[in-house]
Amino acid sequence: MICEDIMIDAKNFQTSETLKNGTAVAIRAVRPDDRELLVEAFRNLESETIYTRFFHHKSSLSEAELAMITQLDFVKDVGLVVTVPGPEREIIIGAARYAVLQTDREGKTSAEVAFLVEEDYQGQGIASRLLGHLIRIARENGISCFEAEVLAGNTAMINVFKRCGLDVRTKYEGGEIHVNMPL
Repeated sequence: MICEDIMIDAKNFQTSETLKNGTAVAIRAVRPDDRELLVEAFRNLESETIYTRFFHHKSSLSEAELAMITQLDFVKDVGLVVTVPGPEREIIIGAARYAVLQTDREGKTSAEVAFLVEEDYQGQGIASRLLGHLIRIARENGISCFEAEVLAGNTAMINVFKRCGLDVRTKYEGGEIHVNMPL
């Protein structure tokens, strides 16, 4: 459990948790040296999982995408990964990030949030745990609102948002659901 009175050092964030199925995982900040682990994790994803996250099929992450994922300032853009021990090194089984979209005239800052969980670990509470950690970090960084674009058929992700304890507003547009969650 996170103590609400302690500020989070997002860049060095790390915690250990247990999933619904009893698997022990580490949740930590993305590091620049995670590039190879992320490439490997992406390679192991099924095409449907990739489509659900990116809204199109792709076989790999571009160099620009890898830089965007691993080169973070941990204020305007924050990334977390979930790992399990592997035979030689840790294995990334989930990831989440937020990236600032805009600050409105009233000074309220919104950020887009996105998640990706490896198929064998879906339904174990990973996205919910990541969202909880990102909410706390975002609040400390002055973010006022999370936004997300979700495929209408991705009911699991929509349910994660609806159960997170925030006021979740949704708007359906052309096969996608725009989610708005004031923090």
